[in-house]
Amino acid sequence: MRSPSVEERIAQDQDFGSRVELALAATNQLFNARNSPSYVAQVLQGVNAVSTKVQRTTRPFTGVGHAELKAKVGAVDLDRPLPDTAAALEELDGLYLNDAVYFHDSRYAAHLNCPVVIPALVGEAVLSAVNSSLDTWDQSAGATMIERRLIDWTAGRIGFTGEPDGVFTSGGSQSNFQALLIARNHAVAKLRTGNGGARLPQLLDRLRVFTSVDSHFSIQKSASMLGLGFDAVIPVPTAQDRRMDPAALAAALAETRDAGLVPMAVVATAGTTDFGSVDPLAELAALARAYDSWLHVDAAYGGGLLVSNRYRHLLDGIHLADSVTVDFHKTFFQPVSSSAVLLRNGSALRHVTYHADYLNPESAAKADIPNQVDKSIQTTRRFDALKLWLTLRTMGADAIGALFDEAIDLAARVGSLLAGDGEFELAATPQLSTLVFRYRPLVDGALLDEDAADSLNPAIRAAIFASGEAVIAGTKVAGRHYLKFTLLNAEASLGDIQEIIELIRRTGAGLLADTTEVAA
Repeated sequence: MRSPSVEERIAQDQDFGSRVELALAATNQLFNARNSPSYVAQVLQGVNAVSTKVQRTTRPFTGVGHAELKAKVGAVDLDRPLPDTAAALEELDGLYLNDAVYFHDSRYAAHLNCPVVIPALVGEAVLSAVNSSLDTWDQSAGATMIERRLIDWTAGRIGFTGEPDGVFTSGGSQSNFQALLIARNHAVAKLRTGNGGARLPQLLDRLRVFTSVDSHFSIQKSASMLGLGFDAVIPVPTAQDRRMDPAALAAALAETRDAGLVPMAVVATAGTTDFGSVDPLAELAALARAYDSWLHVDAAYGGGLLVSNRYRHLLDGIHLADSVTVDFHKTFFQPVSSSAVLLRNGSALRHVTYHADYLNPESAAKADIPNQVDKSIQTTRRFDALKLWLTLRTMGADAIGALFDEAIDLAARVGSLLAGDGEFELAATPQLSTLVFRYRPLVDGALLDEDAADSLNPAIRAAIFASGEAVIAGTKVAGRHYLKFTLLNAEASLGDIQEIIELIRRTGAGLLADTTEVAA
């Protein structure tokens, strides 16, 4: 039996006309020269919706519960589109904008989220519309050159000389992963010279990574994903100032070498998530070199010190690293995502290069065609570098550094305030813009006991988050529960943070009173 032709099938399709209309309507939503006026009008509606919401926001969060939001979002029929952008934005207000957590509010003091600078938002609008992909030259052209220029600029700020290189990534975790992937392959290449053609799995079991007990969890996670296992990461104790102890590292390196294992990498941190501590980079670099280990510096948080006007000295020695992570979407005040991994010797990027005939053939590399996918573990990749570019060209590096300096100064003032308050305990002197502390008042003339404080402080944090009046973080120190401020808003004042402290005090006192009543 003969199959009907395409024309015959179309003629038999009673819905053909409506499908053509739908296709035409969809085409009218494509961004092109013909539809530029519509693009401007619709994007401006979105910009105005956000601007209006930000102007009217009076607290960082509404306190909405996850069950309520899940029900709202779940009730949306995604197969029935709304009539226009205005209707979609009105719906979005109830699903997202109204209950978003707003980092620009002065009472947001929780995680390493920053309010963003306007030039970067302009960059975000431009890069999203043009939609360049940074994997190959024939998809990006000028975007490739801008990203490469910013890599050179950042490497210069670090102090790398010679032939440094790097690539933008999605964030600190990916930057750390790529750095450790390169460090692993670098170590394996050396091992293979003395082990014939041993395959990778046969060599991984001997490799070890050393990092501070306060370093980012992505180090352990990266080790696991790289086939080393979580237990390949050796946690090194910190000194009293929460910086990695060089003597402890020296002992751990010696013990590993004596056991016939390979010290693959030392990971120093320039700005730990909880304490903002910057490890003694020059001392750790000397130890890494002595044991022929790769030195990676995770400066995801502290990278903003590269443009600081007053605190750049905290990064002394960073130029001795083999690789460095910098998160521009933290202390450079860029929108998520914008990060980079930098290498002192750019040729080490060969450890992540793979040539595909349809994308970046070896012939392209030989012709010196700048395909960024040769350096990245991603393929399709956004032009996130444009946000930093427009920020630097509009504001300048000193202005970015001034924003971070203000946050560091504020943290120091808040630290003095908490240290002098008998109802609070400060876990460590602030070094960048984080403060770890807990509410531990006197109860019946005695200091609230440790177990009670462990129950009280997480309850304070949860109650404040539910109220929406402020957002603060929590962590553990030596197994005990603490609260945490992360201050990255240059517009926040000491008075703003004092209000949060008083809110913590009132909330804690109220929870203690309720507990006492229940016990009675």
